[in-house]
Formats: sequence, structure tokens, C-alpha cells
Amino acid sequence: MPKYIIEREIPGAGKLTQEDLKQISQTSCAVLENLGPKINWIHSYVTGDKIYCVYIAPNKEMVLEHANQGGFPANSISEVATIIDPVTSE
Repeated sequence: MPKYIIEREIPGAGKLTQEDLKQISQTSCAVLENLGPKINWIHSYVTGDKIYCVYIAPNKEMVLEHANQGGFPANSISEVATIIDPVTSE
């Protein structure tokens, strides 16, 4: 199943409290439960003004539906073509 990177522009994201992040996570998980088992949130990276999320989903439209139902921005959605790491150099 395809993997996607979602860029969410959220001013001040890096200053969100643990409680804020917990609430966002709970909302995301509730939406995922409603959408069914075909979409999975792997993890997210929180930076200064953005959150980058990694999802596995059958298509981009399902990722957009998650964002719409959760009230989250999805400023950019990119399908991962492949993954490389230091082992790739060997």
C-alpha cells in the first residue's frame, strides 16, 4: 500500500504543549477509526511552523478525507516513491 508524507502548515506547531499534541492525536485517531483499517498513521515530525505526517493509505483522496474530517490542514501530500538510508550506500 502507498506511503504518503503530509505537510501541515500550523503556525507555532513547535510550541504546542503536550496537552495540545495529545488532543490533536486523539482527534486524528478518532477519524482514522471512522475511516477504517485501510489508512494508518505511522508518526509525525513537529517543527517550528509545520507538522510532517507519515501515513499508509490506498490513495491520496483518503488522506485528504482524513484531513477534512479532522479539521487538519494538508498543504502538501506526496506519495513516497522509495526509501533510502545509510544501508542504501552499501
